[in-house]
Amino acid sequence: MSDDEIEEKELDLTSPEVVTKYKSAAEIVNKALQLVVKQCKPKAKIVDICEKGDAFIREQTGNMYKNVKRKIEKGVAFPTCFSVNNTVCHFSPLASDTSVLEEGDMVKIDMGCHIDGFIAIVAHTHVVQDGSVTGRQADVVAAANTAAEVALRLVRPGKKNKDVTDAIQKVAAAYDCKIVEGVLSHQLKQFVIDGNKVILSVSNPDTRVDDAEFEENEVYAVDIVASTGEGKLKLLDEKQTTIYKRAVDKNYHLKMKTSRFIFSEINQRFPILPFTARALEEKRARLGLVECVNHDLLQPYPVLHEKPGDYVAHIKFTVLLMPNGSDRITSHPLQELQPTKTIDDPEIKAWLALGTKTRKKGGGKKKKGKKGDKAEESTEAEAEPMDATTNGGAS
Repeated sequence: MSDDEIEEKELDLTSPEVVTKYKSAAEIVNKALQLVVKQCKPKAKIVDICEKGDAFIREQTGNMYKNVKRKIEKGVAFPTCFSVNNTVCHFSPLASDTSVLEEGDMVKIDMGCHIDGFIAIVAHTHVVQDGSVTGRQADVVAAANTAAEVALRLVRPGKKNKDVTDAIQKVAAAYDCKIVEGVLSHQLKQFVIDGNKVILSVSNPDTRVDDAEFEENEVYAVDIVASTGEGKLKLLDEKQTTIYKRAVDKNYHLKMKTSRFIFSEINQRFPILPFTARALEEKRARLGLVECVNHDLLQPYPVLHEKPGDYVAHIKFTVLLMPNGSDRITSHPLQELQPTKTIDDPEIKAWLALGTKTRKKGGGKKKKGKKGDKAEESTEAEAEPMDATTNGGAS
């Protein structure tokens, strides 16, 4: 076996070092999420919070793997986004933007971190208020969260992507909500945030993906967006787009000097993973990015919207399909929810009653007289099933 083949073989969860990098990235992004949730106060400037999230990830990853022979890339895998109320996703404003949070705003926070290209991403929904979340806001958060809990139990070796698509729609309907169309959950690989294996949020004739079966040692970003409205996304203004990803398979000789300058900087600083235009000089970026996008050198992540007045909730987590079961590595506790609906459907209850860990073969007998027996035993037990009576408030 050649060195290249050995290197290739070690780049999945069979390598303990890879698992460590995923979990280290997850620990950082979970702390970054905790930090930005604390900043969710009335009159807080959205761009400032987004910048704090990205800066924290850069700072924390910068302190890791300093003294290694091979330079290890690390940092932001997806820029911090704060999408408010009926704005669904990808709102990460430029420095000149003056948008602020208001009391009662429903904020979808989305962010990602990577170490050596091993990516941990997370999305969370927070309402800017003290006390419990009630009414239809609670319904939609419970719908997204319960759908995420069901997905966690169905994204496991032997199950198919279609199983998850069907299940999450059923969960949302139980809360009189809809799963938002066009959202994809992707397999993650080293430096690949949008792998080929995909879970579709809603099956419809316009959007088709290949049937796929989940396999051991794979990693997925499970992405659930629920709405009290129709669940159909709309692009209102292309000028709001600030997040892009280099389309590595495309080339074109740009005509404008500004475009060439910006594109050169992108190739140097953000060659593979998504980035925010906020990281570039604003005036130059506004001019240069247009030509890059027009010639497909960059893939835009547009800011998308539901209808005004509709509530939207977003939950996304990274899950490692380990030999002993599914390991969800990114999350954040939800606010207390008081939804108007409860889960009565026996099939949904049965999904939620499933554990996420599998017992090891051989009955999991303890070895006598060794330290750490308790810890070893606990990894073999099944994770706590989610109680449907919590109304989606479990995290």
